[in-house]
Amino acid sequence: MKSWQIVRLLAGFFVLLSLALGVEGSPVFVNEWWLAFTAFVGLNLLQSALTKWCLMESILSKLGVERGC
Repeated sequence: MKSWQIVRLLAGFFVLLSLALGVEGSPVFVNEWWLAFTAFVGLNLLQSALTKWCLMESILSKLGVERGC
């Protein structure tokens, strides 16, 4: 997998996980504050789209993951 694929995979996983933990109707509900994590992930995706820079891609690059288009 290339770094952009891993970033999208992790972002999708974190959004779904934080929704599961933050929505009261969920069987694994913990606290509403998990929805703030959903907003954090969304803001990071928005920021990376506008600035063309993503911290997670930089971290993955240093770990040796191939960058891709």
